[in-house]
Amino acid sequence: MQLAGQPLSLSEIAAVALGGVRIEIAPSAYARIHGSRKVVEEIIARAGVVYGVSTGFGKLADVEIPSGELRQLQLNLVRSHSCGIGRPLSVAEVRAMILLRANVLTLGLSGIRLEVIELLCELLNRGVHPVIPEKGSVGASGDLAPLAHLALTLIGEGEAFYGDTRGPSAEALKKAGLRPVVLEAKEGLALLNGTQGMHAVGGLALLRAKRLSRIADIAGAISLEALKGTPTAFDPRIHQARPHPGQQAAAEHLRHLLRDSEIRQSHLKGDPRVQDAYSLRCMPQVHGAVRGALAHCENVLEIESASATDNPLVFAESGDVLSGGNFHGAPLALALDYAAIALTDLMSISERRTDRLVNPDLNEGLPPFLAPHAGTHSGFMILHVAAVALLNEAKVLAHPASVDNLPTSGGKEDHVSMGMTAALKLRTICENAEHLLAIELLSGAEALEFRRPLKGGVGVEQAYERVRSISPAVNEDRSLSSDIERVATAIRNGEFDSELEKI
Repeated sequence: MQLAGQPLSLSEIAAVALGGVRIEIAPSAYARIHGSRKVVEEIIARAGVVYGVSTGFGKLADVEIPSGELRQLQLNLVRSHSCGIGRPLSVAEVRAMILLRANVLTLGLSGIRLEVIELLCELLNRGVHPVIPEKGSVGASGDLAPLAHLALTLIGEGEAFYGDTRGPSAEALKKAGLRPVVLEAKEGLALLNGTQGMHAVGGLALLRAKRLSRIADIAGAISLEALKGTPTAFDPRIHQARPHPGQQAAAEHLRHLLRDSEIRQSHLKGDPRVQDAYSLRCMPQVHGAVRGALAHCENVLEIESASATDNPLVFAESGDVLSGGNFHGAPLALALDYAAIALTDLMSISERRTDRLVNPDLNEGLPPFLAPHAGTHSGFMILHVAAVALLNEAKVLAHPASVDNLPTSGGKEDHVSMGMTAALKLRTICENAEHLLAIELLSGAEALEFRRPLKGGVGVEQAYERVRSISPAVNEDRSLSSDIERVATAIRNGEFDSELEKI
């Protein structure tokens, strides 16, 4: 993949982060990169005073730095800002972060040398992955601590993974045949200012969330069949009357999943119910709204992937170096909070369907808790309890991080985005949602056993077979923790995607 500061889709980011696609700087970006660097070097030559080039940072912006200390200034910046906390980001998240940072630097607005960006690219290509603690960023001036840990590896300090081995960055670079860089004026700041930490974590989480929005249709369709529901509410005329794209897409998906259902044919006549509960009837409206929220978030992230987010920005044509606030993570923080709220609502409607499957007061003649011998066996009673626990945690995490603010840097940075917190919360909600939808899939598949020999819709049966290839029917009580984990892993790995594509 060639980088020239172009918008990057989530699938393109995933191809590098998860698929190992190599990257390089497009030749078309060379002139822009050299041009902005030339402006910085001219400022140094005439002893100009420009923020981040010849001054301190943040509250110390008024402190002018002697020309002989400019290299030390950048080195100290990277070292002092490398104070992240907690577990390291995953290798995929680090790879996404490097890709995104390298891409925006090729816009040629940062005043950084070509060879520094090339070293960033080679970290990816040769499998050197900096150890980047996940906590410590407030999302303005960008993701300072995470990006500082990335820059630390570039200068041969800190730690990195090379293959599966964690060790000093200097050793990892040497094993990969790379040499650390000596940062010149402005370059430390160019590497640290930016939103690529929250973008990487949030973007990969958003990919998982998009998959879950489609898996919810599959789980919901199985539940509808098991509960002898009606697909009437998915009639295209209803959704043409309220033409939200996500709603229409979800309704179409559900219709295809449920086509040619024997179960539906069995209760067309003599069913006293006029309409189903909201958790079944309103799937297109709720699942569709989630799709819409995630599409908005995806659009924000794609714009951000081609945005210069450091400070100051260097405009080579005019020679101006302008201080601004593009590092502020508000656009991403708000979008990722929105995605978290939407995904939690998706979990909420799934939990309601699981309750209807196991609750003897609601489950349309199915055995209590889907137990073959209720009383002696507890069946799926505690799977529903586990789903409620997962949902409760997601509801707590769905509280927006972006509504909070605490001033930092002596009051200079007096409004921050908390975007990294929003991204990390979304990642956890995705994990919970994968497990919660796994519980609905398991419960729905078990409920279908009691409707045999009748079969559900074509897509429902495909999904049922996939569940059964992972988890056999529960003929007697057993621990189901590993079954839940296996189905959740299958969701995460895209093993249900074939069902989506076939229909």
